[in-house]
Amino acid sequence: MASARPKQRGPERDHSWAAYAACAWALAFAVPSFYWAAGGAAGSETIAADVDALGLSDPWLLAGTGVGKVLGGVVALVLVRSWGRAIPRRLFLGAAWSAAALLIVYAVANFVDHGLMEAGVRNIPEALGSDAVRWHLLLWDPWWLLGGVLFAVAAWHYRWRVRDRYAGAAKRRREYGAVSRDSRSRFSGPERPVRRI
Repeated sequence: MASARPKQRGPERDHSWAAYAACAWALAFAVPSFYWAAGGAAGSETIAADVDALGLSDPWLLAGTGVGKVLGGVVALVLVRSWGRAIPRRLFLGAAWSAAALLIVYAVANFVDHGLMEAGVRNIPEALGSDAVRWHLLLWDPWWLLGGVLFAVAAWHYRWRVRDRYAGAAKRRREYGAVSRDSRSRFSGPERPVRRI
């Protein structure tokens, strides 16, 4: 009778949903950046009342931002795709944790800043506008935070998968060594006492 598979401990090792969700988040976030870089204007009022005054309308800046978001999506995919195993794991694991930290810190800082503006504690810059502040609080700041959380969860799951992979490989090596020793002893037979002359 085949023995039952042991239950896994800790977080589910096959949960790759966070990495795919982080990739989808990054690619979806890149779309408006490329759209605005190409000259589109719809939705720019959610960023600021006067994007030109804040220096947020430069096509090269917007295109570079879009490329950075696409690269973030690639980093997320590396954590779960087989072709990512050919790349040093510490490199992309560090990139994922760094992205998570930067996104979360940026989102929280903006939440606090825009919240103070909405509460009247801080003056709202004219170029930003009160409508854009509300858009940031309701859409953009939570969106940045969502990305940070997704990258953090993806990096955490990847860390567990790598640890399990190495632990499984070490276990297989030990089992192979035990089988090899058993085979050698079986074919060689019992040890014979050495005759002394």
